[in-house]
Amino acid sequence: MRLLIAAVGKLKRGPERELCTHYFGRAEALGRSLGLSPLTSIELSESRAPEAAARRSAEAEALLAKIPIDFTIVCLDPGGEMRSSEAFASGLGALRDDAAAPGVAFVLGGPDGHGQPVLDRGAQSLSLGPMTLPHGLARIVLAEQLYRAMTILSGHPYHRA
Repeated sequence: MRLLIAAVGKLKRGPERELCTHYFGRAEALGRSLGLSPLTSIELSESRAPEAAARRSAEAEALLAKIPIDFTIVCLDPGGEMRSSEAFASGLGALRDDAAAPGVAFVLGGPDGHGQPVLDRGAQSLSLGPMTLPHGLARIVLAEQLYRAMTILSGHPYHRA
């Protein structure tokens, strides 16, 4: 099953991009043996529309245009369900084992949140926690949790809960 992180906003060069690349590399290497590969990402620019509703709408349209139509969409949203790392891993494994879709897209909206079309297409909505995270850090946390989920699924000792 292919994995995609689709995000509004671009990581700048430097520590954020390096750390995200680090976890992507680790997840990609382990994911091949688990049927969770390749792991790719797309970055879209934030909309420059003057109003939040228009920005959300434009960003939703741009995101959905980049995500394969047959992928399952998981929205990262502050109002989404909070899960433990173990539950996240179990859910990822279930999506893989179900084989109903060839891939999963984890979608991070812009500063104004997701547009309704993305939420409507989303099969799940997950929250990374109650605290507000900078966009780049949220993407790093997601990449690390994908890697952690893979270590849990493979029995690797990285996750020691």
